[in-house]
Amino acid sequence: MLLLITNHAKRSFYRSANAIFGKVGRVANEDVVLQLLSSKCLPSLMYGLKACPLVKSDLLSLDFVVNRFFMKLFKTNNRDVVKTCQQYFNFEMPSTLWKKRCASFNFKFSSSENIFCKITPYSFKICVSSNDVSTIVLSHVTT
Repeated sequence: MLLLITNHAKRSFYRSANAIFGKVGRVANEDVVLQLLSSKCLPSLMYGLKACPLVKSDLLSLDFVVNRFFMKLFKTNNRDVVKTCQQYFNFEMPSTLWKKRCASFNFKFSSSENIFCKITPYSFKICVSSNDVSTIVLSHVTT
């Protein structure tokens, strides 16, 4: 089921990224293209994923989509160049965004006054291990 969700998200990202790249292509400055990517394409990639328990391979798959776009934009296949460009443009990867959004989702879910949120015995919690790899732990929420 999660494979279908991430595949749909990646397809939506590619569709919108290729549309942007097809319209502005090499004419626009990289800063403009990355701003369009952040405002138009990343939301389609991230939509609804904050409520989904993703494993490391799912997160790496989402990051790969963005890395491939950077490779296309900067005409390189070197991962170090891509990583440097991402740092230079202060571009947050989907895995990082997902962790932040899940933390926000968990906080809002647990502090909600909604009766469903109060009677639901389980909630997904994000735990970050020492090597900064996100894992999901299904924990019991006490009332």
